Amino acid sequence: MKKIVPVQSKKELASFIDFPHDLYKNDPLYVPELFIAQKDLLTTHPFHKHSSLQTFLAYDGDKIVGRIAAIYNTNHNKFNNVNDGFFGFFDVINDQETANLLFDTAIKWLKEKGAEKIAGPVNPSTNETCGLLVKGFDKPPVVMMTYNPEYYVTLLENAGFKKQTDLLAWYWDGQNYNDKSLKMLDMLQERLKRNSNVVIRKINLKNFKQEADALRDVYNKAWDKNLGFFPMTNEEFDYTAKDLKMILDPDFALVAEQDGKIVGFGVAIPDINQILKTIKKGRLLPTGIFKLLLNKKKITGIRIMLLGVIDGYRKLGIEASLYGSIIKEYRRKGLKYAEASWTLENNDMVNRAIEAIGGDQYKTYRIYEKPI
Repeated sequence: MKKIVPVQSKKELASFIDFPHDLYKNDPLYVPELFIAQKDLLTTHPFHKHSSLQTFLAYDGDKIVGRIAAIYNTNHNKFNNVNDGFFGFFDVINDQETANLLFDTAIKWLKEKGAEKIAGPVNPSTNETCGLLVKGFDKPPVVMMTYNPEYYVTLLENAGFKKQTDLLAWYWDGQNYNDKSLKMLDMLQERLKRNSNVVIRKINLKNFKQEADALRDVYNKAWDKNLGFFPMTNEEFDYTAKDLKMILDPDFALVAEQDGKIVGFGVAIPDINQILKTIKKGRLLPTGIFKLLLNKKKITGIRIMLLGVIDGYRKLGIEASLYGSIIKEYRRKGLKYAEASWTLENNDMVNRAIEAIGGDQYKTYRIYEKPI
């Protein structure tokens, strides 16, 4: 007898967070999320100050067979003048009936909020992890990117979900990049300086609070045309910036600046998934924290996760200069791989900049939608 139960107790929340560990226990590509990070995201994250979500567990008898979160993002709806609902944190066994029960439950909850459409997966918004993997199942996910088995695509499409848009991930393997573009990098930066007085510099971590304030403004302006975007609140951006600072390599944190004004930035972070996959059930205690601290210097890959330029400064070559500077540093450090993710499928300007330095579009993540 299958049933759906809303998560209410601490024990149920722990079961919700831990369910993927059992589901993926035989999958060598699976990387467990940190328990404490997932708990914070679902309970105390600043997102909850303006929006709401409800988590649900699917049971077959006494056994958990699936999970989902129904999400009503008030700030998204106000900013975009829509009335959308979302789903996220979706994991389920390969069973259409169970998947349908989860979707129907999320839809019912969202209808009660007045939503007219359901879209996802987002966990819990496009400012965090999002998208269903639909291409590139042969490599593990990098830090803060989603992962799922191929059968999820069938489950969603059989439940009536259609493609909304695709998010692209790009890959550089070893020293496989376009060296010609990197050789032109100095010339490009000289031209930016000469024609627009734009310089590329590293983020000053000693003055991180002031830098973060300026970066927040750029983020909220540079991403305003992105699908599903809504401006981060000050608390949300500070929360994210504080987390990223703990793992940030200052050599991979760059800003584009004109006369003291930041007009764009690019950030790559170490792929700590290399370590997280060894931390059982995402528990930092008692030994996981030592694995994380002791092995950080052994990480051999990066993810270029943030890169944006505000309107009025695009098409000057700033995007290519930021990407090129990060890849140049990647080469200097002798790393084994880099991923740039994600970019919208129709963001031709950024996608061309990545292709110019040899990026391979190796993974695709999809946002689905369905009228309700």
